[in-house]
Amino acid sequence: MILQRKIFDKISNYWMKICLAIILVFPFVIIIALYIKSIPLMSEISVWKLIFSSEWSPMKGNFGFWPFIVSSIYVTFLSFIFAAPVCFFSAIYLTQYASKRLINFMHPVIDILAGLPSVIYGVWGILVVVPFVGKFIAPAFGISSSGYTILAGGIVLAIMCVPYMLNMLIESFKSVPIELKEASLSLGATYWESIKKVIVRKSFPGIFSSFGLGITKAFGETIAVMMVVGNMVQLKFNPLEAGYPLPALIANNYGEMLSIPKYDAALMFAALLLLVIILIINMFFRYFIHKSQTK
Repeated sequence: MILQRKIFDKISNYWMKICLAIILVFPFVIIIALYIKSIPLMSEISVWKLIFSSEWSPMKGNFGFWPFIVSSIYVTFLSFIFAAPVCFFSAIYLTQYASKRLINFMHPVIDILAGLPSVIYGVWGILVVVPFVGKFIAPAFGISSSGYTILAGGIVLAIMCVPYMLNMLIESFKSVPIELKEASLSLGATYWESIKKVIVRKSFPGIFSSFGLGITKAFGETIAVMMVVGNMVQLKFNPLEAGYPLPALIANNYGEMLSIPKYDAALMFAALLLLVIILIINMFFRYFIHKSQTK
């Protein structure tokens, strides 16, 4: 019996180590595969020129990814600006002020929003956000627009990121021991001061994690953004102009361009760029999480 337990323990231990190794190796396998597929393009055009060139004419051999990178960053930035304050203050209210009935009602609502397919958000964006931007926001600034803009993409992405960011913020605020807040109140601090100086400060790692998750979610989103952002290759910094993010470029063209080797390599390079940028964003937030934990 003891021998059987030891054998079972060893098998379980090896199996868990194998699973861990697969998880650790998998990102490197993806990066290597994308890099190999991108070599036909990178061997002819320098990586620097591919990233920072603005000319996109695949049939002429010009592959400039800068407009796609700028569009991706712009849409992601707008979605973060819209979603982060709403999620932050909503999480504070739900964890510190709201009744249990409201909390019990909100949890399934948040789960439903998180579980909706991205195409549903895209359809909602076409039916609501695009007309709103085209008929109300753009005319208010004296601009004629169809509504298929970077701003529309940012709004739709913000709504998509809310459940993920809100869930993590709620759990972060709930994880702070209530004794810390009570100690602050006993020393004469107001309720809001206790939240600001104790709850929020103690939750800094969780806040950074939720914001990082929201940004990476927004940066890599494809279908919903592709449906509302306009998909025009242009380098514009006006949010009321159309854009063309990297994920939309890959989704729109990959199936049709497999027969053109250089174009296929360009789309693989776009995927590699997307992966590298998301890794950089994650490393950036991990650094701030580490700093906040050490403090």
